[in-house]
Amino acid sequence: MPSLRETLSRSALSPADVDWLHRLVGDWQMVADLSFADLTLWLPVQLDDVEDPHLSPWFLAAHARPTTGPNFYHDDVIGRPPEDDRHRWLTQVFETGRSVTPDGLTQVREQYVPVVRRGRTIAVLIRHTDLQNMRQQGGLEVNYLQISQQLFAMIAEGAFPTEGSATGVGRGTPRVGDGVVRLTADGLIDYASPNAVSALRRLGHTDQVNGADLSEIVTARFVEGSTVDETVPLVLTGRAPWGTEIETDGMNMTLRAVPLMRGGVRVGALLLLRDVSEIRRRERELLSKDATIREIHHRVKNNLQTVAALLRLQSRRLDDPAARDALAEAGRRLSTVALVHDTLSQGFSERVDFDEVATRILRATVEVASTGTVVGTELRGTFGRLLAEDATHVAMILAELVHNAVEHGFEEGPPGEQDVPTPRVVVEARRRPEGEGGKEVVEVTVTDNGIGLPTGPSATPERTGLGTQIVEALISDLRGEISWDAAKPHGTVVRFVVRLRSAAG
Repeated sequence: MPSLRETLSRSALSPADVDWLHRLVGDWQMVADLSFADLTLWLPVQLDDVEDPHLSPWFLAAHARPTTGPNFYHDDVIGRPPEDDRHRWLTQVFETGRSVTPDGLTQVREQYVPVVRRGRTIAVLIRHTDLQNMRQQGGLEVNYLQISQQLFAMIAEGAFPTEGSATGVGRGTPRVGDGVVRLTADGLIDYASPNAVSALRRLGHTDQVNGADLSEIVTARFVEGSTVDETVPLVLTGRAPWGTEIETDGMNMTLRAVPLMRGGVRVGALLLLRDVSEIRRRERELLSKDATIREIHHRVKNNLQTVAALLRLQSRRLDDPAARDALAEAGRRLSTVALVHDTLSQGFSERVDFDEVATRILRATVEVASTGTVVGTELRGTFGRLLAEDATHVAMILAELVHNAVEHGFEEGPPGEQDVPTPRVVVEARRRPEGEGGKEVVEVTVTDNGIGLPTGPSATPERTGLGTQIVEALISDLRGEISWDAAKPHGTVVRFVVRLRSAAG
């Protein structure tokens, strides 16, 4: 099914006309619901220079079904050419600019309405009412149909959709089924649907609804001292085509006003209203939960940093160099984990932008290294966003490998060669999918231009230190692999691959 934008491209409409039709389609679900009918939008099509008798100059561009009653069209009808009779009525309405309801149809009643913008017809809207499955006429149906006819008349006058108003249905935006109120030009309630009456009862209004002043009903329930949005008075009286939300003691209600115009004069207003108290309560719960999670990460980060600081203080009081170095290493590792929690404490997601973490790890690791050589760092590629558990593992692995490269690759300074480049550690990351099911892997290389791996009879390096054991254990937990190789012309390159948990994105 082509989109409305694609179908509009077949017409010779100006950008302003196209925007008008987009606004109409954005609002016409409300019209379909009030009229208990399907709506179709027909556009005049720009034909080729060579006339083809089989081509129709009309194109069905959009279709809306009512949610308040049975649908007339159950299949997709967009793109259908019009029948001969419909072709004739479309052309007549487009040329005269006047609505028509043809007689003689037995199963459906069709109302042809010109879509007018600034005095010029740019399209034709058809209302299709299923006569065989019509709702039984009652007070609600009669009032809805009256309001819909007012909106159809406004479409034919070029007064609907209203310029400068919001369109469409967003989160919490009221719909016809939520509650309908029709106001007089003075802001008095002329009709309220049963759902609207119930909403006003929950608001605290127990008197007669019809004939009451809606603005007085609502403003009387405001909490004393509360701030009221400047749009509220205009919406409650139906003077502006806007939406707003009010909050009273125990209730949240969204309202949307559509001024009803006739001949350029406001004769009343249509208001849609919805009780969104439960939606807002859930949103507050989520915000509270997110804030709690952020606070937990913040406190974990602070606690880890405190423990790391205590270990550093304790290490300074030791005479044994080995014990002093061990405590310093433990503090460094705690600081690495604290980096992840610090990042988590600054957002609402349980996923971490690991590129930021990796950059901070590179900078911090080089700063605390015991070698006297100034080592530059570079991050290439991207890790993407990782789940918190994956991020902690990868952060520990990366910190250990970079620390090892700085400590051991440059412990004797840069290689004794002429024109040797600046000591440098480069981390390169590449993220890619692995198989089906959304699983992903991250491939990482840590390359330094230091002294390189041991050579000679004992060329196989011993990797039995605690740091190496930590790295291998963490990589195993992520179902990954790691390898050490010599870099050219000198240095070391460590490659590892880890498999992310399926929920990472």
